[in-house]
Amino acid sequence: VQLVESGGGSVQTGGSLTLSCVASGFRERHYCLGWFRQAPGKEREGVAALDSDGGRSYAVSVKGRFTISKDDDKNTVYLQMNSLKPEDTAIYYCALAASPIRVSDEFRPSAYNVWGRGTQVTVS
Repeated sequence: VQLVESGGGSVQTGGSLTLSCVASGFRERHYCLGWFRQAPGKEREGVAALDSDGGRSYAVSVKGRFTISKDDDKNTVYLQMNSLKPEDTAIYYCALAASPIRVSDEFRPSAYNVWGRGTQVTVS
């Protein structure tokens, strides 16, 4: 499985962006897809997660502003980001856990075994 992110860019505060992550070679039936971000000098943190049962989780810092979704026909997971703030500036990574994981682990990077290379989001 390979994950390739796109859609990053530079926006002003209050703006919106939609990130995409195409999963090639994806055949898993039970999985969790996550979006993480890492700002300079900070640890990688979970932002949103979507499991194979359709369950969604969001970090407190983005809840109500970000939405994770998936298009099965396109094997693509999206992260719609609205009302962006400067503190959302980071490299955003898509990740796949190719087996079921506990809800409590959905924002733990070590729970995921496939990662994309990331896409930069800058909010000013």
